[in-house]
Amino acid sequence: MKKFVQSLYLERTFFYAFGGIVILFITSFLVPQLFEVSKMVLLILVLFTLLDIMLLFFAKKGVSGTRTCPEKLSNGDENTIIIKLNNHYTFPIKASVLDEIPIQFQKRDFNINRAIKASSTDQFSYQLRPTERGEFWFGRLIVYAQSPIKLISRRFYLEEKKLVPCYPSYIQLKKFDLIAATYRLNEMGIKKVRRIGHTMEFEQIKEYVLGDDVRTINWKATAKRNQLMLNQFQDEKSQPIYSIIDKGRVMQMPFNGLSLLDYAINTALVISNVVIKKQDRAGLFFFSKKIENRVAASKRGIQMNMILQTLYNVKTDFKESDFGQLYAEIKRNISQRSLLFLYTNFETLDGMDRQLRYIKAIAKNHLLVVIFFKNEQLENFSKTDAENVKGIYNKVIAQKFINEKELIVQELRKYGVHVILTTPEDLSISTINKYLEVKARGLI
Repeated sequence: MKKFVQSLYLERTFFYAFGGIVILFITSFLVPQLFEVSKMVLLILVLFTLLDIMLLFFAKKGVSGTRTCPEKLSNGDENTIIIKLNNHYTFPIKASVLDEIPIQFQKRDFNINRAIKASSTDQFSYQLRPTERGEFWFGRLIVYAQSPIKLISRRFYLEEKKLVPCYPSYIQLKKFDLIAATYRLNEMGIKKVRRIGHTMEFEQIKEYVLGDDVRTINWKATAKRNQLMLNQFQDEKSQPIYSIIDKGRVMQMPFNGLSLLDYAINTALVISNVVIKKQDRAGLFFFSKKIENRVAASKRGIQMNMILQTLYNVKTDFKESDFGQLYAEIKRNISQRSLLFLYTNFETLDGMDRQLRYIKAIAKNHLLVVIFFKNEQLENFSKTDAENVKGIYNKVIAQKFINEKELIVQELRKYGVHVILTTPEDLSISTINKYLEVKARGLI
């Protein structure tokens, strides 16, 4: 009996009808002839309510269904959740579907209404876009079913709680993989760069033998030995490519609900996949107060899974970043000349100047690419029309900060540091283009 009462819900139609009957009874004090009519209408309402209860509750299995989620959610992307409902009644029903979606989305009014024909199946889907990594708990899938009478509804619990982890954007990774496989990278903004020079690296100096390529003669060694000597090359080895991600407070700034740190994490996953596909070695680590979440550069079969798990487990409290610790880590643990993608953010020239000596020191031994972000809100604000003196003043301040970003780019390039200044949404494309450019020019 308790289960029956908990599953029974009176609909608005019932309360409207009952309210009308109450008004009839009140009116019957003034018009006595309406009293009998009121009793007849009340009896009809009671009979239809009982009939509705019989239709909905006497069936052994009224409504069944499932919720199908991805094995893992993709951070920053639209993820499809599929709901399938089976109507076992011999009459059409109206189903009100309440899915208890994870608390991170803060959607408290989620409700989908569906009309399902008699003894048939209905399937539909909705989209969720997470903006943080971690564990997402789906609650119960609840369905309220109404018969054609629509006086009451019966509640069904179809799914229990389910944990779905949210990983860095593997959907973006698959998208770039698919486009690359179909040779349509230019549609995504990926440039095709012509290879310069040869794909060989120096191995040793040896004596000239008839038939060797005379273009590789080493004239200094020839003069010393008084006989022809030439440079011998070997096939280019795979190069170590590291994604170094700043998880300090400068990466806390949000864009479209996603922090700059999460944009960097999503891009690190994509570029690592591209690097391994190009037969280079991909690695990464994070830094703020200390160096954490290291993955040594490699192109092993399990490398992408290691990188994905590391990116998923990254946690930070957005403290001040220590570039001195970063320099010491690179000096101590990366001995071979490598391509380093450093994801950080500089808002002012003074902020960059405080770290410049460490950046210059890193760039002496490695090919360093510093990646930081445009402030699109400032750029959009600077393009709006000022309505008063205060608006003009604010526009000038905004333009000052925009110009400082360009000055930072010029200052870094002056010391041989490669720079990417990009919007968060174009980060992956810009980084892949820079990697392809570096490889094509034989800079590493």
